[in-house]
Amino acid sequence: MIPEDLRYTAAHEWVRDLGDGVVRIGITDHAQSQLGDVVFVQLPTVGDSVAAGAAVGEVESTKSVSDLYAPVTGTVVAVNSALEDNPEFINSGPYEAGWMIEVKLADATATAPGDLLDAAGYRELTGG
Repeated sequence: MIPEDLRYTAAHEWVRDLGDGVVRIGITDHAQSQLGDVVFVQLPTVGDSVAAGAAVGEVESTKSVSDLYAPVTGTVVAVNSALEDNPEFINSGPYEAGWMIEVKLADATATAPGDLLDAAGYRELTGG
């Protein structure tokens, strides 16, 4: 499952443009299936600055702990607090209830930075 309206990173994060220079970020269905059952998520807090390519949190599963990388540069404006009590939302709905953070882009014109993949590019990367 690779939604056509999103952009993707090679590290398996997705980016949804919400408009007004804000994007929503999470991990892909491919990533959550590789991780297994997610049991804990550590996310940045609202107001934190994030830089594209930098680790901004962790996703812990029954198999491993993986870093969450920021696909864009900006300021965190929302965090999915439902994940504190329900980290399994990442498994059951990685593109819906399992979203992680929303970021106000440092450069509002960069809603689709050049290093992000479209759905076809991500499908090719994952063999999906």
